[in-house]
Amino acid sequence: MTQVQTKSLTSKVALVTGGSRGTGAGIVRRLIADGASVASTCSSSEEKAFKLVLEIESGGGKVLALRADRGSADELRASVIKATETLGTLDIFVSNAGILTPGTIDSYALEDFDRMIAINVRAVFVGLQAAARSMKDGGRSVLIGSNTAIRTAFPGASVYSMTKAALTGLVRGDAIDLAPRSITVNNVQSGPTATEMSSAHAESVKPLIPLKRMGDVSEVASLVSYLASEDAAFITGASLTLDGDYVA
Repeated sequence: MTQVQTKSLTSKVALVTGGSRGTGAGIVRRLIADGASVASTCSSSEEKAFKLVLEIESGGGKVLALRADRGSADELRASVIKATETLGTLDIFVSNAGILTPGTIDSYALEDFDRMIAINVRAVFVGLQAAARSMKDGGRSVLIGSNTAIRTAFPGASVYSMTKAALTGLVRGDAIDLAPRSITVNNVQSGPTATEMSSAHAESVKPLIPLKRMGDVSEVASLVSYLASEDAAFITGASLTLDGDYVA
């Protein structure tokens, strides 16, 4: 007898920040493929967000595209409210939005430092807080961090590494805070991943990875989907590195 595989996230409601392109778009596609209803925020890539909506709707799925400035607490909170009003109470929150402004410590502009903190740390906290207040017990929060939290690896990435290292402490504490509600909080520390933004550096990076290739967006999305599923109910407060052993 042929066994029909049930979609693991059927009837679940998810919100993905920064879901219009690259890794974020891959996560949106995977969550929808696994049965979830998904809202996705974009800050500046509205054309890409529109194309993603058309792509998903042409395949029979549906995604709610929301405009939200990555650095605005009010707009992030409003996106959570809009998602729940339209799709229902949240089951899954994925914080993917982030920026990288490189520069060595001796010349790094304070304005760039403040913006990195605002988007890579403060906005993650705001999103987690707003999502937790609107989330069902037993929900899932997943952050998209970076393996630079473990190994900075190249000059000019100290501030970025600092912001991603901050997430490891945030998920540990947040997981404890939300454990009474059976809400899990985890951090995916992705390494070099093949996206439009990383294509220019791919050939110089691949030799440094023991598996000799870049990660695929689908591999990051697969781990996010697993952490969002019932199968991962006992994983919380974890920072899981996905980088082909790059940081070994």
